[in-house]
Amino acid sequence: MKINLERLEKNLKELSQFGRNKDGGIDRSLGSEAEEEARSWLLEKALDMGAAIKIDAMANIWINWKRTNCENKPITLGSHHDAVPDGGMYDGALGVLMGLEILQTLKENQVPLNHPLQVVSFTAEEPNPFNISTMGSRGVTGKLTLEQLQASSHLITGESLTAAIKRAGGNLQGLLKAQLRKNDMAAFIECHIEQGRNLYDNQLSAGTVTKITGIYRELITVKGEANHAGTTIMEHRHDAFLAAAQAALVVEETVKALNRRDVVGTVGWFEVSPNSANIISGNTKFIMEIRFPEELIKQKILLSINKEYTEIENIRGLCFHREIILDQAPAPMDDRIMKIIGEEISKEQSPLPPSAEESSGLEFVEHVPMLVSMAGHDAVHMSDITKTGMIFVQSIEGKSHCREEKTDSKDIEIAGNAMLNAVLRLDKELTYENLN
Repeated sequence: MKINLERLEKNLKELSQFGRNKDGGIDRSLGSEAEEEARSWLLEKALDMGAAIKIDAMANIWINWKRTNCENKPITLGSHHDAVPDGGMYDGALGVLMGLEILQTLKENQVPLNHPLQVVSFTAEEPNPFNISTMGSRGVTGKLTLEQLQASSHLITGESLTAAIKRAGGNLQGLLKAQLRKNDMAAFIECHIEQGRNLYDNQLSAGTVTKITGIYRELITVKGEANHAGTTIMEHRHDAFLAAAQAALVVEETVKALNRRDVVGTVGWFEVSPNSANIISGNTKFIMEIRFPEELIKQKILLSINKEYTEIENIRGLCFHREIILDQAPAPMDDRIMKIIGEEISKEQSPLPPSAEESSGLEFVEHVPMLVSMAGHDAVHMSDITKTGMIFVQSIEGKSHCREEKTDSKDIEIAGNAMLNAVLRLDKELTYENLN
């Protein structure tokens, strides 16, 4: 039994038309007309398959197929259908449509499952104008309060999030009732493009995810002294911008010194005040981000950065005000699901020879790459309530969050068939576990 690659690629192409801009990228964030059109298209596809549909309080779309008379909890597949501005057609969408394809394949072959099978498309996984990412999965796992959600509004139009969710078919007032609890489902599996180049560099189609990176962010305000750019001699300056620039380089140098593929540091946002050519900056803000696989690594990085920042303050005669704005721990994937996915991938793709594995820089188990996801996903939050796993598919040249994002057909097929068989095995093994 195999997935229907032609049908899956046709669905990917159709979904990609919603939000397609003049340059070929996709604009499809929550609240947009394109996002609503994508929702309608997904619902129509589900109805055509004869599946049952539920839209929860967060406007997450749940597509259900119950080919069993038992009361086992459902196995859930899925991801998200929204896109970053000028994004690509695979990020998120592949996971939702892969789930639908697997559901349809099993339905067509009349496979008797021991668990109900469902597909979810989560609301607003990507950063969006309402400034709440992984909104749908965080909402239904109890990580967002009703007050937080009701206080949010669109940065451009001013529309309330309450109104946008209602237009999408949800109702924030029902949030508590919609929240998932531990063991409400048997397992969750998310298929996603890697969004990095580990698989591409090693010419592998797919890999299994061991954990999803931890993310730590600080908003740092450097308080210096504004003054005239012409009349203030260099030794009397307390330049907030140059101190911030120096601090940004410290992040890069500290992380690079670790020489690890699964640790990165970024300073991607600056705000300089007064931001004038003839005034020394008296106040500069920036956001420091670190992504890491283990808490001890994060602590080691921060100890080094703290020491360097204290030296910058002392030498330049200014001060740093540091505020933690995100401290998300790494999310490990379920050992059993990792093992099953890995074994099924190994049956579908040609492994690297042992000598190539040794020089690849990746961890392998039985010739299958074990990857740390360096991007956040809805699976992070699902892992708090159920057994969770992820399967990564190669991104050509590691490109994602851009219109050039591309994944090859053969890699999609290999990942899809591995995931299909992983679902069948998990359905049986979880049933056996419950009986014993």
